[in-house]
Amino acid sequence: MTQQFGATSTTEDVLHNVCLTGKRVLVTGVSAGLGVETARALAARGATVVGAVRNLTKAEHATAQVRTDAQKSGGSFELLELDLADLASVRAAADHLNTAGKPFNLVIANAGVMATPFGQTKDGFETQFGTNHLGHFVLVNRIAGLLRAGSRLVNLSSAGHRFSDVDLADPNFAHTPYDPWVAYGRSKTANILFAVAFDARHRAQGIRATAVHPGAILTELVRYLPQGALEAMVTQINSQAAAEGKPPFEFKTVPQGAATSVWAGVVATADAVGGHYCEDCHVAPVIPNDAPKGLLDGGVRAYAVDPAHAEALWAKSEEMVGEQFTP
Repeated sequence: MTQQFGATSTTEDVLHNVCLTGKRVLVTGVSAGLGVETARALAARGATVVGAVRNLTKAEHATAQVRTDAQKSGGSFELLELDLADLASVRAAADHLNTAGKPFNLVIANAGVMATPFGQTKDGFETQFGTNHLGHFVLVNRIAGLLRAGSRLVNLSSAGHRFSDVDLADPNFAHTPYDPWVAYGRSKTANILFAVAFDARHRAQGIRATAVHPGAILTELVRYLPQGALEAMVTQINSQAAAEGKPPFEFKTVPQGAATSVWAGVVATADAVGGHYCEDCHVAPVIPNDAPKGLLDGGVRAYAVDPAHAEALWAKSEEMVGEQFTP
């Protein structure tokens, strides 16, 4: 990692002179935003990319440039139907991949929802925890046999993990008043803890896992926010920044947001990122659990990278989905 990248680095910067010919990648959520750019950037370097999506029709339109860039580079791109909020769909997608039997060098668990109204997945899980964490938990573990030494898992998390730790006693808000941001925080913390536990289980076989925060980007992820809510949040953040003598908040572009995913997946050394949380194309420092929750501050809360906590989440997740997964 001699080349230094940062918050404004793009996928083009990170993958400059990188050749991915012969590499096979699975990316979830390629019907919009970061997923599309992640798939495009990898396919444009010659990778074979499988894009997993809930809405195939929408994704066909959204990924036209992905196909064009893949063709130019000798890469390829195909779509796979996957609804992370329906474990029957998750298991069917995993079965399809396992039947094909083609190994993956990289899995990027990119898909997700944010700050949704209270709801449940088809299996009765709270929407955000069920979609963002449990859907990926089952998918990745079911296709773990397709990973080989040198393969990596990249889970997309968020600075939103600072909103809340997972609640293993009440993951579905059966007894806790629902708050969309608390639910989002729980799911994003779970994404990190899953990476920590997966890395611990598989690193002896040369398979590593990491979690990344892409940054704040204007994508479809904000579609559930009430009108004016995003603007109010930015105003509040900028007021706090001004009071602390910091520059005003700026959104990242989509290519900047996808940069950390591809950096962690193919550019950074495995030992550097394995079992860690990354942001702005570097490994983030661990911060105390009681540190301020300001989203402008970097770092990962200690509870999100605690190995024992990760194991407890793994056990609870297995209990919830009714499956046990061993290396």
